[in-house]
Amino acid sequence: MPTHHPSAHEAHQDLAAIQRCLDDLSRSVDRLRRRLGDDGLEIRRVRTDADHLRESVALLRAATLAPDTPARPDLVTIPDTPYDGSLWTDSDDEGLGARDRRAP
Repeated sequence: MPTHHPSAHEAHQDLAAIQRCLDDLSRSVDRLRRRLGDDGLEIRRVRTDADHLRESVALLRAATLAPDTPARPDLVTIPDTPYDGSLWTDSDDEGLGARDRRAP
């Protein structure tokens, strides 16, 4: 059975519907919190979970609206000509130490 890949417009509509549901959830949680008080562990957990859902949907929306192809980094051309040897005059050879000293 072929899978249906939603268009960007359909995804936007779905995300908007989710956002409306989350807005309704937040309003309901706020009403419940006013009735029950804010000091109960359970209501704080529900409020925190609703906040996490809101953040997750915001991240999903950002990822969905991002371009499909990742930005390609600028390429740096590395010349084939040898480097100037004077660049390495005071350098140590990795693993061997300084040029004027012998390894133990």
